[in-house]
Amino acid sequence: MAAGKSERLLNLLIMLLVQRHYVSKERIREILYPDSTPDAFEKMFERDKDELRSLGVPIEVGQMDAFFDDEPGYRIRPDEFALPEISLTADEAAVIGLATKVWQHARLAEATTEAVRKLAALGVDVDLTALDIVEPRLSADEPSFDVFWEATQERVPVVFDYVRSGDTEVRTRHLQPWGVARYSGRWYVVGFDTDRQAERIFRLSRVQGKATKRGQPGSYEIPPGTDVSQVARRLAPEPSTERVVLLVRKGAGHTLRRGADVVEEGVPGPDTESSWDRLVLERGSVGLADEVLGYGADVYVEEPTLLRERVVGRLREAVAREDGRVRSAQEPA
Repeated sequence: MAAGKSERLLNLLIMLLVQRHYVSKERIREILYPDSTPDAFEKMFERDKDELRSLGVPIEVGQMDAFFDDEPGYRIRPDEFALPEISLTADEAAVIGLATKVWQHARLAEATTEAVRKLAALGVDVDLTALDIVEPRLSADEPSFDVFWEATQERVPVVFDYVRSGDTEVRTRHLQPWGVARYSGRWYVVGFDTDRQAERIFRLSRVQGKATKRGQPGSYEIPPGTDVSQVARRLAPEPSTERVVLLVRKGAGHTLRRGADVVEEGVPGPDTESSWDRLVLERGSVGLADEVLGYGADVYVEEPTLLRERVVGRLREAVAREDGRVRSAQEPA
């Protein structure tokens, strides 16, 4: 089942990431693959390692004991995982589903919390600060996201109704999904359109109604070497960008800093208790307000005015809703 495989990959990634030392293969089997036979474990473990590595996860192999040449151990060093040359972009982090901080998506956030809980309950010495290496807050709240994501894992065709940009006619589409990708603040599914016999990309927010998996698992193959993110960039409409100027608290906003064209350090900020940097970026407006709001009080918008007004308006709405709940709770029954 795709859910079982996804949970297993997530558990393995988190276990190796939060370990303070190398963990043995036997320990990994005992905790994460307890019901598997030795042969089945070897196959699944090798396959899971290869899949994580294909996503850019640097699984390190080393000796458990520096003085004895015994069995190797495994770990993921957080400092190496966070290095720029690993190319762990916000989109890739979203696909991997690292942690609740990365995802504002109920199913994956719940899975991450459950994985950490299980490891702690089994006596694994975990370092939860390792999960802070990725800081973006990405939402994946399109109703069809789960269907396409699961269909990609299972390799099951999907049938859905879709409205193209600038059109009003709803058309039924048949797709063999290769993967989902985030590009210019929007989620897309990439795959092979069996009606048109060609690769196509569809924006998830334009899917109408309920997408449905239709077919048998493993009924098609994803072309070898397919880079879903690259296909999305090639087929998606060219995004429009604008100049964005942000004040970011020192030590925060790492993903924003990676995409900044200019970083001016030590500038005056909204408060005098912290050190602030000014970031200048060229960004599309789609989803930017959500991203800025995800950093809370660590990011302040200087330009453009429309973005600042959108962020401030959302904050005021949140405060008003909270005030309303507090007043309702205080009213006599």
